[in-house]
Parts: sequence; structure tokens; C-alpha cells
Amino acid sequence: MALRARALYDFRSENPGEISLREHEVLSLCSEQDIEGWLEGVNSRGDRGLFPASYVQVIRAPEPGPAGDGGPGAPARYANVPPGVFDPLPAAPPASFNRVGSGFPYAGNSPSLNPVLFGYHVVIHKDRKRDFNSLYLDLDGSLSAGGGAAGRYRPVHALRPLAGRARGPGARPAPRVRGQELGHGEPQPQPLLHLRQVGRGGLHGDKLCVVLGPYGPEWQENPYPFQCTIDDPTKQTKFKGMKSYISYKLVPTHTQVPVHRRYKHFDWLYARLAEKFPVISVPHLPEKQATGRFEEDFISKRRKGLIWWMNHMASHPVLAQCDVFQHFLTCPSSTDEKAWKQGKRKAEKDEMVGANFFLTLSTPPAAALDLQEVESKIDGFKCFTKKMDDSALQLNHTANEFARKQVTGFKKEYQKVGQSFRGLSQAFELDQQAFSAGLNQAIAFTGDAYDAIGELFAEQPRQDLDPVMDLLALYQGHLANFPDIIHVQKGALTKVKESRRHVEEGKMEVQKADGIQDRCNTISFATLAEIHHFHQIRVRDFKSQMQHFLQQQIIFFQKVTQKLEEALHKYDSV
Repeated sequence: MALRARALYDFRSENPGEISLREHEVLSLCSEQDIEGWLEGVNSRGDRGLFPASYVQVIRAPEPGPAGDGGPGAPARYANVPPGVFDPLPAAPPASFNRVGSGFPYAGNSPSLNPVLFGYHVVIHKDRKRDFNSLYLDLDGSLSAGGGAAGRYRPVHALRPLAGRARGPGARPAPRVRGQELGHGEPQPQPLLHLRQVGRGGLHGDKLCVVLGPYGPEWQENPYPFQCTIDDPTKQTKFKGMKSYISYKLVPTHTQVPVHRRYKHFDWLYARLAEKFPVISVPHLPEKQATGRFEEDFISKRRKGLIWWMNHMASHPVLAQCDVFQHFLTCPSSTDEKAWKQGKRKAEKDEMVGANFFLTLSTPPAAALDLQEVESKIDGFKCFTKKMDDSALQLNHTANEFARKQVTGFKKEYQKVGQSFRGLSQAFELDQQAFSAGLNQAIAFTGDAYDAIGELFAEQPRQDLDPVMDLLALYQGHLANFPDIIHVQKGALTKVKESRRHVEEGKMEVQKADGIQDRCNTISFATLAEIHHFHQIRVRDFKSQMQHFLQQQIIFFQKVTQKLEEALHKYDSV
């Protein structure tokens, strides 16, 4: 039967060869194979053309097969489905699942399953919270990956992240969903009990190091720091002009070799990093926009957002050295497409993602960590992020409202004052006395000065308030990441408490409980290091931005003062 798809969101075509979609509309697909994120099909009005693949869900008819066997006859329920709308998991686990302890706790009364499957995608319904740490903390080598598991779960490397739906201005960035993908590669029966067994991690195969600094655990500094500029946004076309996009030129300081990237390349990189690092806050990208993508104001605003994003990426000791990030910065996709695609495939098949990331860490001795103190610090940081998030939202709302008043209200009011002064000058001109001419001109000049001040108010938000709101938007993205990061660490602490209780009850060996303790220490060190880094860049960024804001305010009021002084001097010769 013909391939069909259902539109998940509205989409308005902007270029020749594209077609518009309406939410819930059913389309006919010419092919299921997307071309760089675009599909070709026919909408319900008979228009044929291209549309974003992430805006539709492919409708698959089930083939005959035993009910509930999860085999080839089951619906391909995971293709082109946005995060959070997967079908529920089967009610009963297959025989190859191994329960460990109390299993994986979910919110509500869902059955406790232990979905520890190496190399398979475990689908969690949007209203369930998965204990991400169970894979890393509980694994004892007794899990069998045979049986029906492979039939029920697709390999992770076959899945691709979907672009999120564009959100309106002022919306909170949606938190990324951590821990939905548990790992890559084939089933591994060997236990992951000893961190030193794995020798992968950093840019050159070295372990990523957490060290003890003056304020506690922190990421080891990048020995080769660099920055990256983003310039020259250029509109380009492909498919003989049917598809248009904006290309940005990136120049890393450590190579000085320019590469060109589209927004979809940034989006791909973000998805890879968010999947790989469960306790690192990967900054959110600037919002997507379905319409107006080629307007000058939007391109300028997106470029500024990407500059902020790149600044945070390059300043993070772990993200900056990550292989996939370096591939993104250095591989010339426009001239060496083969090398670009090989690097992408390598990143998408990376096994050291999610829970496996902790195996790449080297941490200080466990004696340097007090779990009660760790829990207290995490709780304190949780309160801090909540307060900061509320304050950032309030400041963003206030700044946005004040900027709106400057652009419209203040400009209009100052121009009213200027017009009134000019009206008075015109009235005085009816006198036609020679000695009053100078006064008439001075009053008219005062009216012009107030017009100019109104224009200064309208232009000022671009110089001071807009950069502040851009910074707040970036940090709202960070703050949206931390609840999941804290959940990972809290889950680890819970497992340690459970293991101690099981030892006291004779249900667990001391050696195994010590192993869980060691792995919890690794997660705690990484979480505290990330919190330390967040505070470091927060102080750096807000110091710099507040200095810039006040400097621009001073310059602005100096311009206003200059206009008023010029008007004042006009009365000296009257």
C-alpha cells in the first residue's frame, strides 16, 4: 500500500518546491527516504513538494503476526515519533529480562522492569521517570541479552533525534530528556564493575579527569584552550534552487581553518552531546523557527545566539575536547563530504554514551568525598537553580516590557514633546519681530532635539537590553538541564542507601555494595565538577554582561545629555 504520514505540526512553505502542512493532515509519501531532513510527498490539497521530515509521523500498517510478540509483525512504532509520545511498554517483561533489586522505579504504579539492555533503545513513556543509574550501578554480569529483546528494541544507532517543535518567543526552553538511550553496540555480557577496565574517554583516548580544586571537585582544565568565531551568514540553495538554507562560517582559533555549517549541523551536534554526557549541561541552541527564517533580523539574532552557544561549548573542559565536537569544528563538509559522513557515523556509533560515559572518568580518591555533604550540596544547588530560574524569568519579562516601551512608548512620547515645542515656535514666528527670531529658532531646535532623543530610546534596546535577554535565554536552557542531572545523582545516592540496607539484612554482599558506593562516588564527583563549572561561567558571563549593560547605559545617557546641551547653547545668542 502507499506510504502515508500524518502531520504533527503546521508548516508553511517559503520556497519553490516546498508544500505547506496542517496539523493532523494525512499526506502521501513519494519515498520514506529523507533527503537531509526533508521528505517529498503530496498533501491533502494535491500539492506535491518537500517538507521537514521531523514535522510528520510515518503511518505504518501492521503486518500479520502473533499478537504481542514484538517481532516483524509489530508496528514500527519508533520511526519519526517525537520524544515523549511513544507507545507504552509491554506489560510483562520477556524471560531474558533480569530483575535486580527493586528494579527500575517509575512514577505512578507502573510495573518495575529492569530495562538494562546493552545496545538497545529502551522506550520510556513521557509520564514515567527512569532511574538512569541502574545500568551503571546495578550491573552484575548476570543479564542475558538474548531471547526476544532484539525483536522488541531497535539498535540505538538506527535511531536519529528529531528536531523539536518551534516555540514562540518568551517560552521556557524545553528540558532535554536524559537517559532514554542506554548505550550502543552489541550486547556485552561482561560486568562493568571496574572503572579502570575502560581506557577510552578524552580527545586522545585518555580518561576525563575530575580533580580536587580549592572549592571542591572540578573538571581538569583543557590544556589547549581555544575560541571559535561565527561570521558571514550566507543564503545558499540546493536541489536546483528548490531548497534554501543559511550557512555560517566557523573559524576555530586552534586551527584557523574556516568550515561552513548549517543550523541542522549544530542541531545534530547538540543531539549527540546531550546523548553522550548525562551529567553535563549541554547549552541549548537558539530556537527553531518555521517562518521568517531568511529575514535579516532573525538571521542576526540566531547568529548572536550561536556565538553564545559556541562560547559555552569551547569553554567547557570536557565538551571542548570531545571527538564529535572537534570533528564538527575541523572537518570541511563542503569539500570533503566523505570524511564528514564518516565522522558522523563514528559519533553515532559511539559506545561510551549515557551510563557508559562514567566509565571514562578518572576521579580523586573516594576518601575525599562525604556522601552526606554531597547530598547537602546537591540540595542547595537545586534550591539555587529554582530561585535563579524564577529570577531569570522575571528579569526577562521586565526587560522585554521595558524594551517594548522604549521602542514604541518612549519614542512616541518624546516626539510628542518635540512636536509641541515646534508648535510653540511656529506660533512665535507670527510676531515677526527681528529680536525674537533667535528664540524661535532655539525652541524649534529643542523640538528637534526631543525627536532625536526619541529615536535614541527606540534604538537603545539593541545595545543593552537585548544582549541581557540573550544571556538569560542561554542560562534558562542550562537551568532546564539540571533537574535531570540532579535526578541522575539523586538516584545514585538512593542506590547506595538501598545497598547498605540490603547488606544489613543479609541480602547483598559487602563487596557488591562497595562497588555500588564506588560508582556512586564517580557520579557524585562528576556532578559536583559540573556544578562548579556552571558557577564559574555564570560569574564570568554575568560580570561581563552587566559591565556591558552599564557601559551602554552610560553612553546612551551621554548622547541624551549631548542633545540637551546642544539645545541649551542655542539660547546663548538670543
